Amino acid sequence: MDTQKGLNLLENKRIAIVGGGPGGLTLALLLQRKGADVTVYERDYSQETRIQGAIVDLHVDSGLKVIKAAGLLDAFKANYMSGADKYRTLDQQANICVDEPSQGTAADFDNIHFRPEIDRGTLRNVLLNVLLPGTVIWDRQLTSLEEMATEWHLTFKNGTTAVADLVIGADGYRSKIRPYVTDSKALYSGVTIIQGEIDHPEKDCPEMDELIDRGNLMAIGVGKSIAAQPRGDGGLTFYASSLYAEDWIKTSGIDFTSPDDVYGYLVNFYEGWNPVFYTLFKACNYFVPRPLTYFPLDQPWATQSIITLIGDAAHLMPPSGEGVNTAMLDALDLSECLTSRKFTDLQTAIAAYEGQMRARAVILLAEALEGINEFASPSAASVKELVQQYNQKGS
Repeated sequence: MDTQKGLNLLENKRIAIVGGGPGGLTLALLLQRKGADVTVYERDYSQETRIQGAIVDLHVDSGLKVIKAAGLLDAFKANYMSGADKYRTLDQQANICVDEPSQGTAADFDNIHFRPEIDRGTLRNVLLNVLLPGTVIWDRQLTSLEEMATEWHLTFKNGTTAVADLVIGADGYRSKIRPYVTDSKALYSGVTIIQGEIDHPEKDCPEMDELIDRGNLMAIGVGKSIAAQPRGDGGLTFYASSLYAEDWIKTSGIDFTSPDDVYGYLVNFYEGWNPVFYTLFKACNYFVPRPLTYFPLDQPWATQSIITLIGDAAHLMPPSGEGVNTAMLDALDLSECLTSRKFTDLQTAIAAYEGQMRARAVILLAEALEGINEFASPSAASVKELVQQYNQKGS
């Protein structure tokens, strides 16, 4: 442990972090660097399990701040996707209306406007590579948690068990830990996205691949949008978004396990759009509908002494580019509260962290809710403005 004077709150404490995403792994590393006994329980079968999803951008005042605090800036620079932060906006006829280049290079990591992108799986590997061997226990899908006196007993789907003195839920929006902290339920934002994965876009939808150009792309029409991002393995992820009733997935009649069925729906829904977008839908062999939900943050919970939450498990919100960044910042704040020796007991330290976390999340949630409808269902005014930008560019 560190040599500061004061009470060592983690001495002889077994810490269980449930969830091996960026937030959980960052917290494990920061605590481990302070000498804490920490284990991460992850539901994936192994480190090689393929992570679905696209790239994530880290910000100077959050994700990159934590990367620096963890001593991982050089590793991050060696693995980020140079140029992938560029941004392109199209209208529904695939005209390029806004074309923003990359905001920097590896020399610009202190530029607040530069938000370097990294593949989610690669970011996970950067963190895993510096944890002590055996820190992450794979194939541990939590099924139950039981408090016994001053410790927790964890039971996993594969029949194994574990014991911990402190449990931290870093297991995302479907957290198994959250119900032990609060009974606050998720609310529907009004937006549902249909996510698609394409493994070989250069072959299966070359025109769209060229438009995306290994960067961020957004195409908008009145009431609907399409966003796309590259994956680190050369594939891409796209999101077809709009406003839908909360029960739409069940009542739509779409078989989301059938690519042909989803393709037929999307072509019809995006009728009148440039057919190049249909090639994006056709190239996809894996779709999943995702209702976007959020946790109301006006329902604070009573701090407990041996359990807490970070990341989406604590403050799920609609996508706004802040999810991973906020989870990593939660990890930094919690690690500092637990190891600073400023507090007399764990509950006081956790309460200080939860106060910081909640104050930050309330602001970010308000911003996310304000922007989600315009992201998924652009107004006629937004589309008109986009077209005007295109016309001015061409004049």
